[in-house]
Amino acid sequence: MNKNKEILIGMAVGIICTVIGTLLYVLLFSDLSLEETYKAAKESGYLGGLLTLGAIPNLLAFFGFLKIKRDHRAQGVLIATLLVAIVVMIYKFF
Repeated sequence: MNKNKEILIGMAVGIICTVIGTLLYVLLFSDLSLEETYKAAKESGYLGGLLTLGAIPNLLAFFGFLKIKRDHRAQGVLIATLLVAIVVMIYKFF
């Protein structure tokens, strides 16, 4: 398969894992609804931390791709994780 396509698949998996991880974290550990948790996190400045915790499942995807010898997909997951980190950094400082 094409290298660029493999990297894009990995990036998509990384972003999907981040979204699912964030939703799972909110559903499991918050007493509020999704919308209320988002508003509370935004008001108290914890939205970046919420996204960071949501990116933890990317570890599973990254090492899973490495285990099955899909190095370019693992590279895409790493790129998606770095994009999440950049978004969190921009949110924190600006």
